[in-house]
Amino acid sequence: MHSSDKKIASYGLLICLSLLTACTSNQTHDSTTRYINNASSQQTENQDWPSFGRDYANKRFSENKQINTGNIKNLSTAWEFKSGVKSTFQATPIVVGGVMYVSLPFNHVVALDAKTGKEIWRYKHDRRQDWNMCCGPANRGVAVGYGKVFIGTVDARLIALDANSGKKLWDIDAVDAAVITEGQDSLNKNDPNSHAKTTGGTGVGMAMAPVVYNGKVIIGITGVGYGLHIDNPREDAPLGAVIGVTGRYGRPGFLAAFDVNTGKRVWQFDTIPEQGWEGTFKETISGGISLNRDIQTEKASLAKYPDSARFGGGSAWSTPAIDTELGLLYFGTGNPSPQMNDVSRPGDNLYTVSLVALDANTGKLRWYYQQVPHDVWGYDLASPPILFNYQYQGKSISAVGQASKLGWFYINDRTTGELLMKSDAFVPQKNLFAKATFEGVTLYPGILGGSNWSPAAIDENTQRAFVAAIHAPIKYTLHETPGKDGAAPIRYAASEPADELRWGVLSAINLSTGKVVWQNKVDQPMVGGVLVTAGGLLFTGEGNGNFNAFDAHDGKLLWQDKNDYGVNAPPITYQIDNEQYIAVAAGGSSIFGYKQGDSLRVYKLKNN
Repeated sequence: MHSSDKKIASYGLLICLSLLTACTSNQTHDSTTRYINNASSQQTENQDWPSFGRDYANKRFSENKQINTGNIKNLSTAWEFKSGVKSTFQATPIVVGGVMYVSLPFNHVVALDAKTGKEIWRYKHDRRQDWNMCCGPANRGVAVGYGKVFIGTVDARLIALDANSGKKLWDIDAVDAAVITEGQDSLNKNDPNSHAKTTGGTGVGMAMAPVVYNGKVIIGITGVGYGLHIDNPREDAPLGAVIGVTGRYGRPGFLAAFDVNTGKRVWQFDTIPEQGWEGTFKETISGGISLNRDIQTEKASLAKYPDSARFGGGSAWSTPAIDTELGLLYFGTGNPSPQMNDVSRPGDNLYTVSLVALDANTGKLRWYYQQVPHDVWGYDLASPPILFNYQYQGKSISAVGQASKLGWFYINDRTTGELLMKSDAFVPQKNLFAKATFEGVTLYPGILGGSNWSPAAIDENTQRAFVAAIHAPIKYTLHETPGKDGAAPIRYAASEPADELRWGVLSAINLSTGKVVWQNKVDQPMVGGVLVTAGGLLFTGEGNGNFNAFDAHDGKLLWQDKNDYGVNAPPITYQIDNEQYIAVAAGGSSIFGYKQGDSLRVYKLKNN
């Protein structure tokens, strides 16, 4: 028996999650589901990180306090793994039974001994070369359960691997075909972006880490409202521009569940409904803030675009949270398509830019809360939702929280979807919901956020949320190019970094009051995510290679390590043989211009 297998057996894990045996999956709340659901209550000498957000709540909080504010100065490198794949590295490592599973850029997967970093097996993904890779090579993680490892790919495939060997067990196409993408030939020839290099556009891929639940693996597609992404000629510079062209590009997004043993689709929820997608033509968001919509013109044009839903967008970017008692699943949706250009999509564009609750077993809609109806700024719900018990007006309420691109932390009732609270802004806001003009208008947060895809964390005991965020002023500009053969001019919108200072901000938010308790400003926009522990620590990284530990109470920097590449992935913690470890990927981000690499760094206390 392999040494890793011996360790697994000795840990006494539930057989459903071991590397040795796959389980049947037709039971309600089977062993895998129970194990992930109870991950936060592990009190043994070995503590795993078995799912993207650790458990189904996505809190990214650990009760482990072996590493704490008193001894954090003794934290040092336990081991480092170099994958050999240098590219944007966003993965959350998954640790089960002493084995760490990591998705690499371009959907390769490795299994490592979580105590030593030794490679156990490697899966090399054979990507379809004829597939338009809409959104770059990054992947945010795998799901592990039922003796398998699951990964969604940049070419829209869902793959199951044997957890013991890495052998491919099944491989399915999640979508029927690639979609039509916009091209630079639609841009005005005088627009410098018409000749610039592009790094992506509307298409279909899978970026999120899947989640396993009750014999199903659940995942969504991305890129269906992506827009043209213009590269910056400098490798260390952020994305140049994002352009939304009027046209019939894309398709509806979806979240779907597949049988873990066969890959057969169990249910699918389309993020754009065939009927009713126009909604009620809301003029404001919560709090009465105007969306600056021309409702009369939208209603008048509704009959011209009866099939808008066919190209509606609404990507599913982040891993859902699941309430196993209510049987509800929560996820966020992306912007409508075409991105930033609303000529062909009047109405509220349901269910885009929404927090959505589904029946986790059937995929049926239970409720939705649309943060931004008729979005033309790119305000997707990108950061994963978080489930927690909310202390509200003297009551404890089952709530779902989400750190938004708009710069507010939203809290909704988990059962009804009612908005309970919206925090104070954790980033500066200016010209919110201003429309693009031919001269260009600068607003923020803008398309980058706010809180981008970075997972936030919640300490339920202190009723605090911790958010890594971005201040990046964005200029929105309208362009027009003559139509062909006497056709009407083609109008499109571009968003690009304004010539203003940008930075990152790390915030602690009091969930009871919505007030920002403390805040740290760093030189660069923050993307990657946070981890909070009962040891009073908050871990997060920066694009310059810094990996930091802060005092979660007051935000004081207590420890820092320097990496060769940007630390732009979410950290995790786990314990083996009574030793606590902290792990994080360091591989940068091309969109933000952070140095890309192939490092996975794991830390523990020097004296252990």
